[in-house]
Amino acid sequence: MVEIKIDGKVIPVNRYVKDVFLKVIAALVSTLKGVPEDWSEIEIKISREDEE
Repeated sequence: MVEIKIDGKVIPVNRYVKDVFLKVIAALVSTLKGVPEDWSEIEIKISREDEE
């Protein structure tokens, strides 16, 4: 499952977009140390508050 929320509002995405997000994010996260191969959920929060 892929769900995208912006400022609390769910943004509808089609199957293709969900697949792209899932595969790209899973590939990026899998390169990090300490990430188990058998993970079941990834949660990412992005905020502009820390932008310089």
